[in-house]
Parts: sequence; structure tokens; C-alpha cells
Amino acid sequence: MSDVTRLTAAELAEKIHTRELTAEQVTQAHLDRIGAVDDFVHTFLHVDTEGALAAARAVDAELDEGRAPRSPLAGVPLALKDVLTTDGVPTTCGSRILEGWVPPYDATVTRRLREAGVVILGKTNMDEFAMGSSTENSAFGPTHNPWDHARVPGGSGGGSSASLAAFEAPLAIGTDTGGSIRQPGAVTGTVGVKPTYGGVSRYGLVAFSSSLDQAGPCARTVLDAALLHEVIGGHDPMDSTSIDAPLPPIVEAARRGASADLSGVRVGVVSEFAGEGYQAGVQRSFEAAVDVLRSLGAEVVEVSCPHFVYALPAYYLINPSECSSNLARFDAMRYGLRVGESGDSSAEDVMRATREAGFGAEVKRRIMLGTFALSSGYYDAYYGQAQKVRTLVTRDFDAAFDKADVLVSPTTPTTAFKIGERVDDPMAMYRADLCTVPANLAGNAAISVPSGLSDEDGLPVGLQVMAPALADDRLYRVGAAYEVARDRASGGSLVYRVPELRESGA
Repeated sequence: MSDVTRLTAAELAEKIHTRELTAEQVTQAHLDRIGAVDDFVHTFLHVDTEGALAAARAVDAELDEGRAPRSPLAGVPLALKDVLTTDGVPTTCGSRILEGWVPPYDATVTRRLREAGVVILGKTNMDEFAMGSSTENSAFGPTHNPWDHARVPGGSGGGSSASLAAFEAPLAIGTDTGGSIRQPGAVTGTVGVKPTYGGVSRYGLVAFSSSLDQAGPCARTVLDAALLHEVIGGHDPMDSTSIDAPLPPIVEAARRGASADLSGVRVGVVSEFAGEGYQAGVQRSFEAAVDVLRSLGAEVVEVSCPHFVYALPAYYLINPSECSSNLARFDAMRYGLRVGESGDSSAEDVMRATREAGFGAEVKRRIMLGTFALSSGYYDAYYGQAQKVRTLVTRDFDAAFDKADVLVSPTTPTTAFKIGERVDDPMAMYRADLCTVPANLAGNAAISVPSGLSDEDGLPVGLQVMAPALADDRLYRVGAAYEVARDRASGGSLVYRVPELRESGA
């Protein structure tokens, strides 16, 4: 493996900007790595070799002319989840119904990356329309966890997180509807951030559940995530839910956290995130992480959020309901797949045949659940009640943040499970989101930072840190402090313990 692919994004940027390396050399090294291992891990759905090299050469030309870098990450490669539109590059959302669709415009996140000189390597695999917790629901086959090829990389953004652990990219973008950035981060030993809802534009993010979806950064270090968050974040007039406020000082907070001093920070341990359903090794890792935070000077207090126990069922009523509405646009009339067309076919016949052929089982399941929950006579009993629970969850957060600056929990109840293990048990699959969905319901910010390896199976475990809306900087300070202390204790970054991958054709 090239040493270049093992550098952090911050290290790569420094070498590119000082001309020790060219952006083209860095990009080529990662494209070579993708070519060597991606048949084995299957993190990418589309690799844009020509576009990536052209973008890298443009950055090099500017730097060679003596111009200042467009951003602190100019020239650094990135993997983009295939749910964000990319002008001239396929966007499939992991679904047959959009197979081969090439959007005529960039999502705001995509545009901001390009403007910052970040080199987009390609589009990553995902659960179809971001519906899943394992990346097994992709119409194009599952992604494999680089730590153990027989296990899932989490979902729905398993391709983005796995690309980091496989050293195919130093940065990635994911989207988080109920944990789809944080949960893959936890089980692949990488960092994943769900920004405050509205803190990163959703324009051009193909909608699954509009009141929950949020794009965010994935990286191998907290500082790298902060640098990427700064590039993609901020107000966007194209998104009506975008917050018209400056980004919190997230990069400054990450650098401050590197001092590993949390004196004066109140850390709340959520009592509801423990007990039955939690793998013992995960719980022990979490308790050890809390001890580390305490040793850094944080004041640790226990907080109770009693309505969090209802968050998961409320979430699985709200998100299918919004999915039912959003996916109605895939009607075989405007774009994407169209089947069943003949001389005597009605529009309804074509639409029915196309959706049958184009949507996978999980998408159909959620459309049916959501349509039922929104139907006359059931709306108040199901969707309406779920929204009331959402309000109670938000109030629990408010009360907890009166006692603590941040809240902590395990990111996921278990380590990565085996591919195929939960395919026939949707409820077991949904429980993977147990700890992550409350932050989405409330719109708060949250991060998952690797907290070591489980003493049961040697697989990665994540520490989740949650902060109030628009207090994203708290995540980065606490996450960076914990990361420094963890690395000091273990002798280096966790991700570099990933077993070497089998190369394609080996």
C-alpha cells in the first residue's frame, strides 16, 4: 500500500500546498488503491477517474502559478455518497430505478466541494435510497467491512465509511437520517458527524425523509472531519430548511480539543442507553471511554431521557411516512427506469411495473408502512402520535442539556454483524439505530469517534457524543480530546490496525 494513502487529509493538504506532493500524485495513488482492492470491498458504485485527475491538475496549476489554495483541503481526494447529485456523473441512490441516471446539476454540497478544490474520486455504495443499517439493501450488492470481509460496514452509508477504512479515500461524505453516518463510522473504526439539522444544505440530496436527512463529513480523524464540515457547511438559499447563521468555530474547537483538556466540560451519560440489547464488549468499551473523559478533567453526570425508549418506534413511523411521500416522484414518466410499456399499457400499468422492478424489498416495505400510517383513519393514531413523541424526545434533550454540555452513549448496541445475519429480521436491523435516532428526531448535532476494539470479537466500537443544535463545536472539542487520549493509550490511531485487504484478483 502506498504511504500516501495512509496520510490524514490534513497531512495530505500540507504536502500538496507546500508542493512536496502534487494533487495529481495524491489522486492517482488513491485511484490505484481503489483499483487494487475495491473488487474485494465494493465501496464504489462509480469511479470518476478522468474527472478526478482533471480536478487535481487544476489545483496543481493554480498552486504552481503561486495562487493561494482555494481552501485548507484543496487537492485532497474524497468519496461521495451516491445520494448527492453530481453534474455529469451517475447518481443512483443504490437503486435500479435510477440506474444510469446522470443529473444535470450539482447538489450544493457537491458544488462547495468542487469550489474548494476537493477532488471527488467517485460515488459510494449505499442502502437503496438510504434505507437500511448495513449497506446490504443496495441494488448493486453489499459493501464489505475492511475489518472483516464477512461483516457489514454499517448503513446506509457503508460505502463512504468503508472507503476510509480501506484507505481508498482520506475523506468522504455521508448522509444521516437515523444514524447512517455515525453507525457506519462506529463499525468501521472511523469518524462520522451528523451536523445540526439545517447546518449543511440538503439541496440536491435525493430525499428519503426530509425532516431527518442531513449530509455530513466522514474522516479518519476528528480534525479532518472538522475541516471537511467547514467546507460543506453554512447557509444555502436554495434550501428552505438551511439555517441562516454562521457555522460554529468547529476547526478551532477540534484544534483546541487536541490539548486533551476537558476541564469545566460537563458530560452527561444517558442512563437509557444501557442494559438489554447491548453487547457486553460494547458496554465495557463505552465505560472505559467515559473514564478517559473523566481523566481529562470532564465532570461526568448521569442524565435520564425517559422518552428515548420511544424514539425508535416513533422514528420508524415518521421516516416511512415521509419516504412514502418523497418516493412518489419515481413514476416512470420523468426520469429513471421505465418498464412494462406496450401499445395498450396505461400510465398506471407502466408505473406499477416500473416500481415493482425498480424498488427493492426494504424500500417497498417502508413505502407501504408510510402509506398506511398516513392514510385516512390512521394518521392521528400513528403519524400524529409519533410526532408528539418527537416533541417529548426534544424536551428530554433540552432538560439533559441543562445539566450537561454534551451527552455520550455507545454509537451502536453491537459491533458489525455478519452479512446476511439480519436480512430476514427487519426489527433486528432497525435496532442498530437505537442510540442514534434521538439526535435526528430533535435535529441536534452528534459525532461518532472510534473508542477501541471490543474485547469480545476484536471489532471497532464507537463513542457517540451529542450536542445541542448549533453547538457542533462542542462535538469537535470533546471528540478531539478523547481521540488524543485514546491514541496515547493505544500507541496510535485505531484505523491503522485494519487487516491488509486482499487485492483484486488475488
